[in-house]
Amino acid sequence: MNLTAFANASPVIQIHTLLALGAVLLTISIFALRKGSPLHRVMGWTWVIMMALVALSSFWINELRVLGAFSPIHLLSIITLVTLVSSVTAARRHNVKRHKRQMRTLVFGALIVAGGFTFLPGRLMHTVFLGG
Repeated sequence: MNLTAFANASPVIQIHTLLALGAVLLTISIFALRKGSPLHRVMGWTWVIMMALVALSSFWINELRVLGAFSPIHLLSIITLVTLVSSVTAARRHNVKRHKRQMRTLVFGALIVAGGFTFLPGRLMHTVFLGG
């Protein structure tokens, strides 16, 4: 493990990474809870805020430039923000099926798939966890 690479990363990347890792850990806890409980709601709101901050912080990370300062990952950030709003709206309207489907989609796409790309050679998490 190379924590020096993480320590040398920009503050926005450090914040983005810590929030994403926190969201992963919180995801595991939320999936273990009884759905609809007060704790599920509090942890769910915390998760939504963390994921929104992860998505928003990505707009200040511009190492991969495809279209000006942006890359396809920024499109995922926009989709994440829209889906967060839609999923919270579904939960508030008691549309549990839609809420559950959208939250699982966010976990898979925004945390697992997008997170997996950070482990590709040349990316920070690859350097931190697998060596540079």
